[in-house]
Amino acid sequence: MYDKLIDLLDAEGAGYRVLDHPPEGRTDLVSELRGNALAQAAKCVVVMVKIGKKTRRHVLAVVPGDRRVDLAALKALLGGSYAAFASQKVAEALAGSASGTILPFTWHPDLELIVDPALAEQDELFFNAARLDRSIALSTNDYIAITQPRIEPIAEVRSTS
Repeated sequence: MYDKLIDLLDAEGAGYRVLDHPPEGRTDLVSELRGNALAQAAKCVVVMVKIGKKTRRHVLAVVPGDRRVDLAALKALLGGSYAAFASQKVAEALAGSASGTILPFTWHPDLELIVDPALAEQDELFFNAARLDRSIALSTNDYIAITQPRIEPIAEVRSTS
């Protein structure tokens, strides 16, 4: 997936930097290693939303690192009856990489990309590049142009208590 990402960014002429660092998958810790604000970190979570009794949709929810995915908002947005984090096995199969390294891009037809507008307001996004030891700093404008995501409020502020 790393090579696929770099090939895409190069083909699109995206403004990006590759950042090597010690292996880390937690958003708060890897942001410290990279030197970016948590609000600039693209936290990527695969969510399963039940639509009726037999239909399920999967969403790649991308939110700022200082927030968490609002499952109720995703459920309401998709008209679902239930929303939960996808199992690790399903998430990794749909995303094409291991947990902690999931990219804010989707190549799977059954994985819809939804990005929180607070993340789209940043000048630059940071995310693990399908590896725990390498990240990408990417121009947000280029990210939006390449992915053309659905932009919806799907994040809630993390509780400090």
